[in-house]
Amino acid sequence: MAREREGRGLGALRAGAAPAVLLLCAAGLLAAPPASAAAATGGCAGQLVKSLPFAGGEVRVYKSRTQACAAAVADAPGARRPMAVSVQPRGGVPLRDTGQFTRYAGPVTVGAINRCVYVRGSIGAGSAESGWILC
Repeated sequence: MAREREGRGLGALRAGAAPAVLLLCAAGLLAAPPASAAAATGGCAGQLVKSLPFAGGEVRVYKSRTQACAAAVADAPGARRPMAVSVQPRGGVPLRDTGQFTRYAGPVTVGAINRCVYVRGSIGAGSAESGWILC
């Protein structure tokens, strides 16, 4: 009886736990979302409702039940270059993200329950404006 209990100590627990930990780590790496998923949406949640193309990229506008979100996404990621995106709810001030980016500017999210929004975006010399949308 004493012989049976020897194999169930802390050493046996460590030996059994190591493969389980490796399996969980590997599953986590395999289940991670692809890096291009964030670039595809620009980090916005919701449904794509408008795309404003211009030279060098496009501004993508997304709408969820309570929010509007926008991102300026480059056609070809590369060197850092000036990018900007802004979303202004009607009756409010614009929220902006500007800087030197490689893939996209944003996301910029505003509350938009029953509110129109005005979206602007630029990458380098190219730019686009939406006018008042999502009314």
